[in-house]
Amino acid sequence: MMESGMESENVFDIKITISRATNMHGKKVGNIQSFLRMEINGMMLAESEKRTVDPAAQYIEYDFTHSFPCCNAVLALSDIPHKPVVVTLIEVVPEKKKVEAKSIVLAQAVIDLLPLLQGQCSFSCTVTLHATNAAPEKGSVPPLIAKHPILDVCVSASAPLLTEEQLATSNLMKVSLETAYSLPDTFNQSFGPTAPPYICTAIMEVPYTAEKDQLLLFSEGQLKAGGHREDNGRQRKRPHHAPLAPGNHFLPGAFFHTQPIDQEDGELTGLEDREFRNEAETLLNRVSWDTEMTCFLNAEGVTRLRQKITESRFWPLEIMKSTIANEKSGPASKQAEEDPHIPCHGVAFIDMGRLLYPGVTHIRGAYSIQPYSSTLLLNKTRRNVSLLKEQLKPGGNKERSGTATATSSVKTNTGKAKDTKAHVKATGNQSGVGSVTDLNGADHIPPDRKAYIDFRTYVMIEITLTNALIPKTSSEELARRVRALIPPRPPSSGGPNKAERAVLNFHKQVGNVVKHILEQYEELFGTRLKLPNDCNREQMMAQLMGALNVSGRYFAFKEQIKPAVVRFVRDKMQQTDTFTEQQDLHEFVSKLYVDLVDEMHVALNKIYSNGNEDDSPEEIHLSTSHLSHFAREAQLIGDYQQAVRYYQELVVRHPRDPSYKFEWGNLYMQTGDYMKAKMCFHDAVAVQQSHQPSLMMCGVLAALFNDFEQAETFLERATSIEPLSLIAWTLLGLVQDTQNKSILAERAFLEAKSLLKAKEASNQTQKTEESDVDEESEKQKGQEEDKTIPPTSHSPNMKHSDTENGDTVQSEPKEKGISKSIYTETLEFLLHNYALEMAERALSKELSSKGNHNFHLACVQLLRAEYCNAIVTLREALLGVEQVADMWALDGHCHYLCGSFAEAQGSYERSLDFPEQPLDTHLVLLRLGSIYLQERKLDELWIAEEALTEANHLNNQNAEVWAYLALICLRFDRQEEATLFYKYAIRFNLENTALHKEVKELQDQAQTRPLASCFEPDS
Repeated sequence: MMESGMESENVFDIKITISRATNMHGKKVGNIQSFLRMEINGMMLAESEKRTVDPAAQYIEYDFTHSFPCCNAVLALSDIPHKPVVVTLIEVVPEKKKVEAKSIVLAQAVIDLLPLLQGQCSFSCTVTLHATNAAPEKGSVPPLIAKHPILDVCVSASAPLLTEEQLATSNLMKVSLETAYSLPDTFNQSFGPTAPPYICTAIMEVPYTAEKDQLLLFSEGQLKAGGHREDNGRQRKRPHHAPLAPGNHFLPGAFFHTQPIDQEDGELTGLEDREFRNEAETLLNRVSWDTEMTCFLNAEGVTRLRQKITESRFWPLEIMKSTIANEKSGPASKQAEEDPHIPCHGVAFIDMGRLLYPGVTHIRGAYSIQPYSSTLLLNKTRRNVSLLKEQLKPGGNKERSGTATATSSVKTNTGKAKDTKAHVKATGNQSGVGSVTDLNGADHIPPDRKAYIDFRTYVMIEITLTNALIPKTSSEELARRVRALIPPRPPSSGGPNKAERAVLNFHKQVGNVVKHILEQYEELFGTRLKLPNDCNREQMMAQLMGALNVSGRYFAFKEQIKPAVVRFVRDKMQQTDTFTEQQDLHEFVSKLYVDLVDEMHVALNKIYSNGNEDDSPEEIHLSTSHLSHFAREAQLIGDYQQAVRYYQELVVRHPRDPSYKFEWGNLYMQTGDYMKAKMCFHDAVAVQQSHQPSLMMCGVLAALFNDFEQAETFLERATSIEPLSLIAWTLLGLVQDTQNKSILAERAFLEAKSLLKAKEASNQTQKTEESDVDEESEKQKGQEEDKTIPPTSHSPNMKHSDTENGDTVQSEPKEKGISKSIYTETLEFLLHNYALEMAERALSKELSSKGNHNFHLACVQLLRAEYCNAIVTLREALLGVEQVADMWALDGHCHYLCGSFAEAQGSYERSLDFPEQPLDTHLVLLRLGSIYLQERKLDELWIAEEALTEANHLNNQNAEVWAYLALICLRFDRQEEATLFYKYAIRFNLENTALHKEVKELQDQAQTRPLASCFEPDS
């Protein structure tokens, strides 16, 4: 920490002031004369003056201040976390008949300077003086009691050790090595009165600058007997033990806390590992370190840490066992020096990849210890140099002293490749037990190492950073980015919108016309309500129209209502373009006429409803729910123009509701018009910036257009909105996986899986509660039946019914015919929105996992128009899992589109036999009815009529359903019903020309049949 030749501008003074010591007690009764000695890294800094205190006062005013220089170079700053200031309390005891007094070390305190690296320029603290000859208590530091001596300390620096920029870009990494469990027999033999004392050493390498690495050496792993769990809340230990009093081995305020296994980040977290880990952590012997080391990384070191994790996410933690006698033994032979034998040499590979998850600063878990081999090390970490061997070689660790070292050495990164090549070359001539390599490159594994595999030994380790390597983007920042891409649409000023105002204006003009017509009527016929005797209704209408024309009122009415009609066309029907095709103009005029007549009826109803006026847009046309249902149905049967009209109506009615614009975008996704779909989804986000489905589809389309930055922005925003969506996380993972961002994609998939797990747990809890309620109600029902039914009246029918109910209950848990995973739920969303390309990516992920995924594969094949392949896939799906209605409905659609109507009929009928009907029941009924009509069998015509009538109940504005019903009525010679149904079909714009022609032909036949019978000869 103190170095000569440092530039003055890089040197800061650290001043430590010890004002007083409290609760002082000496070795002998009487006044206490003592002084303080301040040291750092084994070097004495200063001593205080001797002070005397009366025992009754129990405190000493030392007023001891000392300053020492500290450089802001990385090497000096990295010493601060693990090289604290040690203060020793020494009592001066005068001895009789001796000139010099005797000095007795009473206690020792430790002052941590870590707050100076955390941005503080000064801080005050109270540190405990621990007796140097006290035995350390098991598992934790002795609690503070009133009689423990304490020191009041103030630490300050002449200037901040780190600037604001350095503080923001640097990092503190804390590595805590806890315990190794399930030890091999070679470790267990160390227990016993005659066994030599053993310790376990572990080593790990981390970067701290752009060019240098530092070694973390955990060298005091103590063997401990099993029979109990490690204490929860036990205190963490310092890395330096030898120069410290036993009570100072522990870090103040730093404790280990257990966490559920399923929340760990390492290995052995599955359900199948729970029993093994419970036994290992409770009953078996273990090695305990419980040591925490802190490393300082400057900005370049943080960058290199990120880079090293990206290059290789698995970092080795090497472990060995050795006797204390071996640690203190003399010089070894030359061969042993070049290739030292390492007993029980194992290695655990710590997965550091999670530290590259956005916002993650902490990982903790169990990691399996494997037998060390250079081949394994090279495959996992791209290096084959053993850190332990390098340390055990002469001069490998110049800073080692005693049996405990923290950041033990520094290695320069520039020479690493050269050292690695030299080591690989050297291992070819080595014949030691530690690393014997055969011709195939596979290492020979000694028995003491192989035992790690047999016993499934693992070690608990925890790594914490003060700042995340990848900052997590806040939801506010994500919302700002979305606003920049899609500016929010300002809210309406209130009151009716433009379309509603256009309709209300038309109603008003109709009311004005009615008023003037009534005035003309009263001029002609007076105010009487009964018809005059000399004329009928038709004559009165002709007389009234003539009077209106003669008076000029009719012309005035037309001119007065024209602006209202123009406004209706522009704002309500959203038609502003000129028609280029006469057919399009004719269709639009027909639609306009129907709408104007409907609105006129609404206006007249308002006028003659005793003043009960309700301008709600819901009364102008069908209800919103009906419109939405009809739009979806028109989309399913391929009547896209009609679906567009429905969606236009919905958007006009509810301009501030994003869901209808989202559904409109879904229509354009089906037709493949991705630009219009993008506009719809963007409009939905403009209306409501937090509309999750629209944000997800904006991300899907951005990825489709290879704009991955925008795609990630939309999807990350969707993941930050409550309730959290596993579909959004899965889509984000798929987009990141496409860009080969494997770690980020892994994080997204893990988030999605955790949400799915929580959802399944919630559903299971709900099912259990419902089952308990059902059992209770059944029990009460059974008790009531027992009271009303005689004991002897047990009928076979009752027993058969119970059996059937029992079968039904048993079959309920098997209802999951389609397996659920994060990919299947995402597939359902993508297939529903016709995002075929992204669906194929999700399907490829799903197919790589276990389970039956043929149903979703068939859905994708159906969208690709690969109907025959979809049929084959569905057959496999129906054999592999329990059948559900949607599977048979999909099978029916595939056969129907292939023209195999008989097979389609069978599949459709089976889909309707299930208690839970298929999702697209209306489409199933419509197609099933058309198949029955094609068969033209009398019994099936009745079934067709039932199916089509049910379809008509679901949507009474489907022109094809009305046309099919008209056909059936004509087949049964019910001409009046057929005529009425045909009129409805025409009113709702029947566009199926073949169906229209068939109805007309049957109508003509029905009309000519009575005429033909007149010319038949009499029998």
